[in-house]
Amino acid sequence: MRWGDMRRSENVEDRGGSPAGGRRVPLGGGMKIGGGTLIVLLILSLVFGINPLQFLGMAGTEVGAPAPQQASPPASPSAPDAGASGPRVGTAAPGMRKEFAARVVGDTEDVWNALFEAMYQKRYPPTTLTLYTGAVRSGCGVSSSAAGPFYCPADQRVYLDTSFFDELSRRFGAPGDFAQAYVIAHEVGHHVQNMTGTMRRFESEAQRLDERRRNALSIRLELQADCYAGVWGHFAQRRNLLEPGDLEEGMRAASAVGDDTIMKRTQGYVVPDAMNHGTAEQRMRWFRVGLASGDPRKCDTFSVAQP
Repeated sequence: MRWGDMRRSENVEDRGGSPAGGRRVPLGGGMKIGGGTLIVLLILSLVFGINPLQFLGMAGTEVGAPAPQQASPPASPSAPDAGASGPRVGTAAPGMRKEFAARVVGDTEDVWNALFEAMYQKRYPPTTLTLYTGAVRSGCGVSSSAAGPFYCPADQRVYLDTSFFDELSRRFGAPGDFAQAYVIAHEVGHHVQNMTGTMRRFESEAQRLDERRRNALSIRLELQADCYAGVWGHFAQRRNLLEPGDLEEGMRAASAVGDDTIMKRTQGYVVPDAMNHGTAEQRMRWFRVGLASGDPRKCDTFSVAQP
C-alpha cells in the first residue's frame, strides 16, 4: 500500500504505557480537515467551477463528492523509507507504526470529509486515534490490549494498542499493511456511525432487547463499519494508493476477525447466538460492498432481512 503518499493526520495521540497518561505526538507536516489546502480547493470549486475530485481521480463516483486535495508529502524523519509503497509496518519500530497510523487516519479524514460534504452539506468531524500499550483509560472505562482496537462513543475516540498489528499477522494470520489499515478504517467507521446518529439509535434499541437479539443487532452495526472501511478502500484504490495483493490482505483480515473464525480457533466450535461481530463470510461480503461501490448508502445493513 502506498501509505507514504497519504496525508498525515494531526489527530493522533500517544499515551505510551500509562492508562492515565496522554500526550500529543508532534507528527508534523499534517493539517486538520478545514486547513488551507481544503479551503483553496473549495474556492477553486466555487469561483472557477473546478471539480476538486479531478485532483483525486474521484470524479464520476455515485456520490459526486467535492473532495479535499490528497497531499503527497515527502517521508517524515521518523519514516525515512516511506516511499511510494511505504515499508511494512507489522514488525516495525513504534515510531513507524505511529507514522503509518497517522497517514491512514489522515486519508480516512479526507475521504469522509468529501462524502459528508456531498451527502450532508457539512464537514466531517474527525475522530482522534489514541495509541497505547498494555492498558488505556477512555471515556468508556479502562481497557486492556486484550480487548483489541475499539471505538468509544462517549469521547469519540478510537483506541489501538499497536501490538495488535503483530497479533493480526501472527495470531490471526492476516499480515500486510492494508490489513492493518482495514482495522483502523473499521473503527473510524464506528465514528462515522456515531456522527450520523446510527450508534445512538442502536444503543436506544439495544437496551430493550435480550442478549440474543442484542447480539444480532450488534452484528449489523459491525458489518456496516466493515462496509464503511470498504468505502474508504474504494477511494484509496481509485487514487492508485493500493498495490497488487492489498485487497486480498484486507479480505484475509475481515475473514480472520469473523466470530466463527475466532470461536473455532479459541474453543473449537461455534455458538451462533453468541456472535456479535458477524461471520467471516458476512464481514468479507460487506467489506466488498463498500469496496465495490464507494457509496455509504449501500452500507445499510439494518434494512436487509439477513445481513
